[in-house]
Amino acid sequence: MTRATTVRAVLAVAVLLVSVYITLTMSPRLGLDLQGGTRMVLQAKDSATVEADRETTDRTLEVLRQRIDSLGVAEPVLTRSGEDRIIVELPDVQDPRQAAAVIGRTAQLSFHEVLGAAPPGTDTAPETGEKRLILPDEQGTRLDLGPVRLSGAGVKDATAFFEAQQAAGWTVKLDFHKDAGKDWTKLTGEAACHPAGDERRRVAIVLDEKVISSPQVDPSVGCQAGLPSGGTQITGSFTAKEARDLALLIKGGALPVPVEIVEQRTVGPTLGAAAIDASAQAALIGAAATALFITFVYRLFGALAAVALAAYGVISYAALVGLGVTLTLPGLAGFVLAIGMAVDANVLVFERAREECQDRPTRSLRSALTTGFQKAFSAVADSNITTLLAAGLLFFLGSGPVKGFGVTLAIGVIASMFSALVIARALTEIAAGSRFVSDYRGVNGIARPGSVRTWLTRKDPQLFRKPVQWLVISTVLVAVAVAGIVVRGVDLGVEFTGGRLVEYSTSRPVDVETARSTLADAGFGDAEITTAGDGDISVRTGKLDNDGEYALRTALATEGGETTKVRDELIGPSLGDELRRNALIALGVAVLVQLAYLAVRFRWTFAVGSVVAMVHDVIIVVGAFAWLGRPVDGIFLAALLTVIGYSVNDSVVVFDRVRELWAGNRKTPLATIARRAVLQTVPRTVNTGMGALFILVALAVLGGDSLADFALALLIGIVVGTWSSVFTAVPGALVLERTTTAPPPVPGKGSRRARAPRRDPLDNGARV
Repeated sequence: MTRATTVRAVLAVAVLLVSVYITLTMSPRLGLDLQGGTRMVLQAKDSATVEADRETTDRTLEVLRQRIDSLGVAEPVLTRSGEDRIIVELPDVQDPRQAAAVIGRTAQLSFHEVLGAAPPGTDTAPETGEKRLILPDEQGTRLDLGPVRLSGAGVKDATAFFEAQQAAGWTVKLDFHKDAGKDWTKLTGEAACHPAGDERRRVAIVLDEKVISSPQVDPSVGCQAGLPSGGTQITGSFTAKEARDLALLIKGGALPVPVEIVEQRTVGPTLGAAAIDASAQAALIGAAATALFITFVYRLFGALAAVALAAYGVISYAALVGLGVTLTLPGLAGFVLAIGMAVDANVLVFERAREECQDRPTRSLRSALTTGFQKAFSAVADSNITTLLAAGLLFFLGSGPVKGFGVTLAIGVIASMFSALVIARALTEIAAGSRFVSDYRGVNGIARPGSVRTWLTRKDPQLFRKPVQWLVISTVLVAVAVAGIVVRGVDLGVEFTGGRLVEYSTSRPVDVETARSTLADAGFGDAEITTAGDGDISVRTGKLDNDGEYALRTALATEGGETTKVRDELIGPSLGDELRRNALIALGVAVLVQLAYLAVRFRWTFAVGSVVAMVHDVIIVVGAFAWLGRPVDGIFLAALLTVIGYSVNDSVVVFDRVRELWAGNRKTPLATIARRAVLQTVPRTVNTGMGALFILVALAVLGGDSLADFALALLIGIVVGTWSSVFTAVPGALVLERTTTAPPPVPGKGSRRARAPRRDPLDNGARV
């Protein structure tokens, strides 16, 4: 065993031990669908200047969403109820009272000039008789404050930190927007015109009509010069918790109107125990089927890859738990699906090793395996880097479930690479050092070509002679999908459209699973059902008229006996306009960054081909759901983001092989190179796709209604993504290459290279 193998083995064992420790000692944070949580109803009140209408309530909701994200509560559900109420549902909150106290604060931050100390009993201006703003400072001195010179809206960012050097303790640092920074400089410049020690040299920072800090402008600051406009610090003998709460309140923004918590109660999970158990069984069966399939295809090395996949599952789960990521059922299903897709890197390596054994039958198994890892590295790196770029942008630019998906995706990618390049490599290199494994080709699994590779070698299909024909087929598929969107329309779920929330009290207890089954039989299969308070049944559904509500109540009465309606409210979407807009912006920026990365790493034609294939896949998946009449909801959004990642990865693997072959055969027409690249990567595509399909079929068949749409969207997406990476991305790049005469790319060096003779890459070697 070489030194490098020893290092990989030791590193793998260390990471696994830490992951097992976290798994056994820490509990996961579960979402509302798995564990339930706390539901609060907030009432927006009229302020002196703002009327609490629907638009104002929606703005208040978005501010609350930012605050909740800052509290560390992931995957919350916020919906508008009626004109002036907001329903906030928080999963796994340890101290609901603390959360309520922070969420409900108005956080009206303002900066004032100090006119002087106010004598006792003085509260009006002697000249006009108007009421003056007089507030006590931190020591109780009553300060006469001037009008607001700068509001909290001018604050760009707020962070809490501990200032040890100046013994200031916990401090909140503020960064201003450009115009607000100028106002800050002007305010402090005017205060600096008064003598040191004068009350008028102070600036009062007021939060919710309370002076939290009133510092003197330093004597070194000259009159009208002011403090720098970049930012300032708030000190006030804060505790760590007070400083952090203040920072998140300021950063989240002031509420447009005050809110009052009018109701707070515990709600049960939206999924019953039977649905959760069925989904868990489906996931285990699908993962076991994937492991058996990989073992069947690659024999001993496949079994070792299955062990590495199990390690991947432990590592990524421990990372999710350690980072406090909220786990929902779609998130867990995506996590299990990632196990099936994480086999991709191992498949890439094993197929490259098979090629080495086929091209040079006399070389040692260990040498072929090492070469396989080396040649597969660029494809693994490029496909995972593009995914990490997208995950990072979704996290930093998105919010709510989109941000959570970015975290889960990044963890999965990093754990997958570690599993394949460290754990699986250490295991296979140790096995390759055995004479028994090396000598018996039927045992190791890579010394013989697989059945797919053998069939392709024998048939040698002639692809891409007329690439436009493949693009026509893809265009027809997209047209059919668009027709479904236009003709049938997209059935947006309650998260996007809003709907109706009804709560019932029943004379006999009814569990969630029974209620769900009963209402599904009555035609309300898409309703979200939870227990609320003392056994009440809460039903959240889409648009529902009074006749529909009567039918719903009648169906529930068959199991619960006398059924009384205790709440009936119209609710807004939980994925509001701003959340959707942020998601689209994050996704658009992610696509552009991926396009730029692929253009640098490959060619701009390859990058455009990959992105066109991705858009092709998204449209077809949405169109398929439109034709099938299935709802497009938050679960579908998670599936669609997964399809996007799969599509780009598939295209990157194909173009990585095109780049490699073309760089080594510069005089060969690109169409011929592309055909060879596709045929060489087909075994990897088939085996990786099969690994994911086993899990998806198990989730679709055994996972119940809660995961059926999720699995269906991914089944369609993976099939379409496999097609588009070959018959849309590659033909698209070939057609675009007609417009360029640049030489072939060099692996890892982008598309620039010394000038070669000009030629048409689609012509059979003819010079132009």
